[in-house]
Amino acid sequence: MVSILFDVTRCTGCERCVEACVEASGKDAAAAASDRATTPDGLSANRLVTLAPVDSGRFSRLSCMHCVEPSCVAACLVGGLTKSELGPVVYDPGKCIGCRYCMLACPFHVPRYEWDSTTPLMSKCSMCFDRLREGRQPACVEACPNDVMIFGEREDLLRRAHAMIRLEPGRYLPRVWGEHEFGGTSVLFVSDVDLAALGWPEERTAPIPSLTDPLIHKTPMIGFGVLFGSWALSTIIQRRNKLMGGEEEGREEEPASGEPRGTDHD
Repeated sequence: MVSILFDVTRCTGCERCVEACVEASGKDAAAAASDRATTPDGLSANRLVTLAPVDSGRFSRLSCMHCVEPSCVAACLVGGLTKSELGPVVYDPGKCIGCRYCMLACPFHVPRYEWDSTTPLMSKCSMCFDRLREGRQPACVEACPNDVMIFGEREDLLRRAHAMIRLEPGRYLPRVWGEHEFGGTSVLFVSDVDLAALGWPEERTAPIPSLTDPLIHKTPMIGFGVLFGSWALSTIIQRRNKLMGGEEEGREEEPASGEPRGTDHD
C-alpha cells in the first residue's frame, strides 16, 4: 500500500505542490487560486490539495488522507469510491449519484461538491492514481523543492518516520500522525507542533466504517420500509376519500325529510 510521508518541519508553504496538483488534475488554475481565499480551509472542487497554517508558522498538508479503512467507501451506496490495491481511494464519477454521503462520512471533511457546475458531482485527491499505474510519483511529491514529502510503501514510511523521531528527538514530537487514527491513513505526518488544530483526533481512534457499516447495510431496508409505509398511507387515504365520497352521493340522492316519495292519482 503506497503512502506519502509529509515532514511539517521542512514545509515553507510555497504551494508548488498545490500548483502541480491543479495542473495534473486538469482543474482551473484561476478558480483554484481564488478558492484559496474564499474557502475556510483552502480546499475546493478546484483545489484538491492545500497547505494550512498551524502553530509557530508551520504549514501542513490538507487533502484526502486515503484511509486504510475509508469511511467514504463504506458510505457510498453505488460503488463510486473504492480502495484500490495500490492504496489510494479512487473516485468514479460515472457511478456517482451526487448523494454526498461521502462528504458526511469523511472524518477529515475532505470531499468537495462541485457547487458551480450545472451537473455537480464531487472531487477529491486521487494521489495521482493514473501516474501511479505508470510507475510515477504523485505530482505534488515530484514538484516539492524542499523534500517535504517522501513517497513509498506505507510500512516502509512508518519505519522511516519512527527512525527520524528516534534520531532527532529534539526536532520532532514523538508521534506519527496517520499511523493509527481512524484505523490509519496513507498520508502520514511527522511534526514539531501538534496538528490537533487541523482536526486530528487522539491516536487510537476506531475506524469509522466499524461505526457506520451497520447503518449503511440497513439503508436499503430502511428505504423500502419508508416506501412501503408511504404506499400504505396513500392507499388508506384514497380508500377513505372514496368511502366518504360515496356517502356524500347517497345523501344527495335521499329525499328531504317529510317530502312524499310519489303522488297517487285516483
